[in-house]
Amino acid sequence: MARIKGALNAKKKHNRVLKLAKGYREARSRHYRVAKQSVMRAQNSAFAGRKLRKRDMRSLWISRINAAARLSGLSYSQLMHGLKVAGIDINRKMLAEMAVNNAADFAALAETAKKALA
Repeated sequence: MARIKGALNAKKKHNRVLKLAKGYREARSRHYRVAKQSVMRAQNSAFAGRKLRKRDMRSLWISRINAAARLSGLSYSQLMHGLKVAGIDINRKMLAEMAVNNAADFAALAETAKKALA
């Protein structure tokens, strides 16, 4: 059986990593060994960042809902509890959207929550 040399496959693998490292500075974009480490670290950070983005967005929604709720005379927790007691099931993303774009509708929801708490 003929011997198969690994040069072509190694070159493909190296080029794949170097393509991902394009735009990195100095040896990180030119030398395979350094580029491989940088790409691995970057991919790990990107994975973690996608998880953190979800956490950050939820935090932003809660901040917006709280600010709008305070204008209606409620705290965030009172508003959420009042909506739950009133049987209104709406997620935080939609509540935040209403708080920013439809202040009148959000105020109506806040009044419903107040009545449910009283």
